[in-house]
Amino acid sequence: MTRRTPDELDRRILAELTRNARIPHAELADRVLLSRNAVRQRIDRLERDGYIQGYTIISGSGDRESPPFCAMIFVYRHDRMRGGDVIRTLKEIPEIVSCDVMSGELDLVVRVETKAPDRIQEIWSEITELPGVRDTITTVALSTVVRR
Repeated sequence: MTRRTPDELDRRILAELTRNARIPHAELADRVLLSRNAVRQRIDRLERDGYIQGYTIISGSGDRESPPFCAMIFVYRHDRMRGGDVIRTLKEIPEIVSCDVMSGELDLVVRVETKAPDRIQEIWSEITELPGVRDTITTVALSTVVRR
């Protein structure tokens, strides 16, 4: 199955969902000038194609969990052009919430969020042992001041 490139309507839907992920389909349809059913079908396809991934649940104020432990792991690969194995492995680690390919000297920026600080070290160890990884630098967040 090939991943379809989003068209202009898909991009408008994604932009509206980025602004407000809880927008009702009927309101979203009005904003992008489509029927509610067409919007629902496009959202389903965007989910299947991987443009919309996962949903975030934040507990009610009375039973809030503590915030996750967060770390950024900067990854340097041996070969940027043939380092796809590293990225494929990173995609399989559920605590990795984002991985960005960077320009310049740095190869990858990996954001890790876990419930336990020990898990950050386990993930770091797993990454450093990958054959395509040359080096890493890890920083742990002290606090999160903006979360969207």
